[in-house]
Amino acid sequence: MHGWRRARLTERTKQTATGRTLEFEVPRWPGHLPGQHVDVRLTADNGYQAGRSYSLAAPADTDRVELGVQATLGGEVSPYLADELPVGAEVEIKGPLGGWFVWTPRDRNPLLLIAGGSGIVPLMAMLRARLASDSDEPCALLYSVRSPDEVWYSTELDAAADVVRVRRLYTRTAPDGSERPAGRMTELDLNALPSSARCYVCGPTGFVEHTGALLLMAGYAPDQIRTERFG
Repeated sequence: MHGWRRARLTERTKQTATGRTLEFEVPRWPGHLPGQHVDVRLTADNGYQAGRSYSLAAPADTDRVELGVQATLGGEVSPYLADELPVGAEVEIKGPLGGWFVWTPRDRNPLLLIAGGSGIVPLMAMLRARLASDSDEPCALLYSVRSPDEVWYSTELDAAADVVRVRRLYTRTAPDGSERPAGRMTELDLNALPSSARCYVCGPTGFVEHTGALLLMAGYAPDQIRTERFG
């Protein structure tokens, strides 16, 4: 396993009221696969250390690493990373980690990505890799959020919709003119691709369990479904 590496924050982008993407420069980064994650460690002046795991939001790009951070109320690490860590400051990163929840363009099956809230982050790495590849296999993203102001990567998803199917599902407040009323995901929402697709699901535990059950009812085999959950 790779040891700890110094990572310098180069850019912070606001995605939602509490969601940020952070770009780090990590010298001699070994590369990673879409869907992998890293451990991030902070060290206080008194030597106290705290660490958390964060998903990689983009495919490997030289020494550049992009992470998605959702600030958690009362959290020890995420609020500091999201809003207080100065640009130019360093943290420690270990990774890349994880080898099961990954996708690469070498997989020639149809691809169904299903995200809940900030669970879009590792799936965005997969979507970006898919868009940059020469794959012509069908691809769809179903993105469930409570309201329109909680959508990450809004502009980029609008552009991606010219190439792959992107559908946003709102569980509490749908925008004016929305064809689908606000509500929890149902089996009808899973008709984006045939049941031969490889499925990747990421989000809060309750969302992932609910979606996994829907996929099984819709005819997807267990070995076609890969999940990652948090919370």
